[in-house]
Amino acid sequence: MEDTHIALAHGNGGRFMRELIDDIFARHLGNPELDVQADAVPLALHGNDIMFTTDGFTVQPLEFPGGNIGSLAVHGTTNDLAVAGATPKYLSLNAFIEEGLEVAVLERIIKSLADSARAIDVQVVAGDTKVLRRGEGGGLYLATTGVGIRNDHTLGLNCIRNGDTILVSGPVGDHGIAVLLAREEFGLHGDVVSDAASVLPLTRAALEVPGLRFMRDPTRGGLATVAHELQRATGMGITLSQADIPVRDPVQSVCDMLGYDPMYLACEGRVVAVIEPAGAEYLLQRWQALPEGEHAAIVGSVSHSGAQVLLHTELGGERILEELEDDPLPRIC
Repeated sequence: MEDTHIALAHGNGGRFMRELIDDIFARHLGNPELDVQADAVPLALHGNDIMFTTDGFTVQPLEFPGGNIGSLAVHGTTNDLAVAGATPKYLSLNAFIEEGLEVAVLERIIKSLADSARAIDVQVVAGDTKVLRRGEGGGLYLATTGVGIRNDHTLGLNCIRNGDTILVSGPVGDHGIAVLLAREEFGLHGDVVSDAASVLPLTRAALEVPGLRFMRDPTRGGLATVAHELQRATGMGITLSQADIPVRDPVQSVCDMLGYDPMYLACEGRVVAVIEPAGAEYLLQRWQALPEGEHAAIVGSVSHSGAQVLLHTELGGERILEELEDDPLPRIC
């Protein structure tokens, strides 16, 4: 295919569309289970309980330090399965391509998507492409469905108990700030890299620790939004310690300049875990022994007292963390 930019003809079902699929999608994503002509494919799940998730990705810009919309789609979808206690196995991929997108950009993104999937032994087994008229999309939107096999663990918000401990696997806010800097909207530049990555090493280590109650990846809305989810589901109070929450200095500096709170910013490679107190230190040690969890920390607790999300500040005071209403960083995932 010699075209350098996407045209509406690439979505009309004819030769151009076939060549686009063959030359980019099938070439990078090809595996024995991927039949680009089939309407449906069989999946070998061996009778295990399956878990199913779906997601969409509209990040701007499409490429940013530490990743792009392709790798983000793989990690975002499979991480949802991982924190639910499943092993991701299969993905479907729907690509909504805007007329005028450079073919070279599309190819880089799809190759990155394919590489990310292979790195965690996940196969893209079905997909579809649509081409939008110029001005009707952000260059490229991706929609994914993920299927995984459930492991032999019971996790859930209903498992959380009074006194449980809250941990986070690494610094918060990296992804949100990396994407913001990549837009160059405020004339700011920096070397912040997105944390977008698979959390499978972290979740597999956590599943081996007795007393694990719940896991969540703090994407849109960040750590504070997960805390509010815990509070609403349990009816108990959630207390976080600002001094213990890991935030990289460059991330905090940008937040200070622009008035953002890193606890509300998206992460794409972190895990928030709730565990019974007796297992907290062991989980912390397990995570800190991994490259992905080197800066993991115990950041809070669940308590019968109060029915709000409370932050103990570094100055020794307290403040209520309100639920996020405005989206400070549109299209970060």
